Amino acid sequence: MTLNRRIVLASRPQAEARLDNFRLETVPLPALQDGQVLVRHHFLSLDPYMRGRMNDSKNYAAPQPLDAVMIGGTVGEVADSRHPAFAVGDKVVGMGGWQEWSVVDAGTPGVLRKVDVSGVPLSAYLGTVGMPGVTAWVGLSHIIEAKQGQTIVVDAASGAVGSVVGQLAKARGCRAVGIAGGADKCAYVVEELGFDACIDHKAHRDVESLGAALDAAAPQGVDGCFENVGGVIFDAVLSRMNAFGRVAICGLISGYDGQALGIANARVLLTQRLCLQGFIVSEHMPLWPLALKELGGLVATGRLKYRETIAPNLEAAPAAFLGLLKGANFGKQLVKLL
Repeated sequence: MTLNRRIVLASRPQAEARLDNFRLETVPLPALQDGQVLVRHHFLSLDPYMRGRMNDSKNYAAPQPLDAVMIGGTVGEVADSRHPAFAVGDKVVGMGGWQEWSVVDAGTPGVLRKVDVSGVPLSAYLGTVGMPGVTAWVGLSHIIEAKQGQTIVVDAASGAVGSVVGQLAKARGCRAVGIAGGADKCAYVVEELGFDACIDHKAHRDVESLGAALDAAAPQGVDGCFENVGGVIFDAVLSRMNAFGRVAICGLISGYDGQALGIANARVLLTQRLCLQGFIVSEHMPLWPLALKELGGLVATGRLKYRETIAPNLEAAPAAFLGLLKGANFGKQLVKLL
């Protein structure tokens, strides 16, 4: 009998998420049935959306159940199979959750996908060539509708999504301006990822200071905003939007612990005739194949760069997740499971 170690949601956060909201368990794996696949996970993805699922409140998806395995994307290898489409040794990506093994009903559409690791590292299928990369692609291409010569601003620019937004914007002939937390992250965004400019929000903590920095970084104003953070940063960018600018709202991480997130100057939405759209990438599944084809090709040829922060084991996942919510990670946050 194979034992499986997993992390479940033990309690719901009252404000900030804490380590005691999680519990590590060891349980036996069920026997494999016809149509099922046993997957040994190699890497687990940690993403900001998980914080919203921890609350028992209205959201775009059902809350994370208590005492159940925490939701999360995984990549790994098929260890046993009773489904004809999957063989032992196949590398796969799925939503296996915060655990070392998963038993998957492989006949269910979309739950498990084989991936090619000859040109793309396995871990990248949780980042640049996975959900974060597709999120960047959909938001930039189909919400912002970026065009050559435009100025695109993205906050959390050194993260898994933001870093791809800026690089894709440059590939489409745009000026890419990032906002990130810390001089080291801003240097990475400009010097390694190729953004035209990056603003350190830790050095510009109010709307006026951020606005002045944006004036210098985006002298022609802002045509497209890819929003991951909200709050003061969002207010500063909105105040610099050009007429008929477009905003893709992907995340609002500054309010994940329940903080109110108003817009200080809503009048600009009218005066600049802005288009704001929130989007959830899983609601754009028909676009995924096209996005993954472009992203995979760019990574395989070295034209799309990324960085990973890797926690060493399953026990480290809760602390790494809490650090992610405070910006402690650099690039994509993963947990190494094997």
